[in-house]
Amino acid sequence: MLYLNKISLFQFKNYTHNHWQFTEPVIGICGPNGVGKTNLLDAIYFLCFTKGYFNRQDANNVQQGKQGMRIEGSFLNNTGLMEVVGILRENNKKEFLLNTEPYKKFSEHIGRIPCVMIAPDDISIITGLSEERRRFIDTIISQYNQSYLEALIQYNKLLQQRNSWLKQIAEHKVYDKDLLDAINLQLVHFGEIIYKQRQLFMQEFTPMVIQYYTEIANNNDGLKLQYESHLHDNDFESLLKSSVDKDLILQRTQMGVHKDDLTFYMHDTAFKTRASQGQRKTLLLALKLAEFSILKKEKAVAPILLLDDIFEKLDEQRMEKLFYKVCVSEQCQVFITDTHYNRLNEYLSKMRISFQIINL
Repeated sequence: MLYLNKISLFQFKNYTHNHWQFTEPVIGICGPNGVGKTNLLDAIYFLCFTKGYFNRQDANNVQQGKQGMRIEGSFLNNTGLMEVVGILRENNKKEFLLNTEPYKKFSEHIGRIPCVMIAPDDISIITGLSEERRRFIDTIISQYNQSYLEALIQYNKLLQQRNSWLKQIAEHKVYDKDLLDAINLQLVHFGEIIYKQRQLFMQEFTPMVIQYYTEIANNNDGLKLQYESHLHDNDFESLLKSSVDKDLILQRTQMGVHKDDLTFYMHDTAFKTRASQGQRKTLLLALKLAEFSILKKEKAVAPILLLDDIFEKLDEQRMEKLFYKVCVSEQCQVFITDTHYNRLNEYLSKMRISFQIINL
């Protein structure tokens, strides 16, 4: 079992210098709005991913009026103890260490501590732009496939270079075909790696989501998932060449895996336009449970689960399905925030599981 024993925060968001020890597999975090319940979850997420869930810019995680921050956590898994430290220095230099050894590349840490977050704004995975769904897919695959993560990093760097090259042509009217061909060649290489891994992922992920949705709702509601990509029916290299004129006009690369999407349908109609609020919540929960299950299978350990404000977003039926899956069936470590101590205490007591409640 993957287990966080303790955490210490220094100048992270609203915390000046605080630390906690966790003694049970299920930890409730209670307190009124604004005391930092979500921030504590975000600190745990930071230790797992080297960055926050809600703020991608590290400087935004530093306590207001302060310079620098430090987060320390002690994790226990099947192989032993892992002491993880994330530091942002006063000069904005970032460091990340595992058992006192600093990482040369932060990407090497991704997947060592698998983690799943469920937060209120996650509904954007269903209702938001395609970027939200790509990030969701990439976060899952990157935790168990290091080559995918490296390909994704390189692809995004090359995409930025190509877009910069397109803007320079528009400004200076100088067309360097050799440079374009060199960028295209590398972009195709990494793009095809990403595409193939996403295809393999979707073959396993799609039926799993439908299964969880059906179990929670007792009805599949005609749910369908479809992975969309320019590369389904076209060669990537040919796509880049055929779209170069349009790319030059728009100064952006229009074709590639950075445009991939995961679309949801209900009886062949777009899910987000037809589904009720309850059906959207059910789909979100099914997506997250499928994420949890795939990570457990690939990492051979149940991920840590972070549940933010879940009682306000899910009804009792969905909550019971979720808690039975992760607390009883899978026996993972769960952190859950709530504004009402009595409600959380009563609910966890009813589940007959070992738990600890922290009041902030």
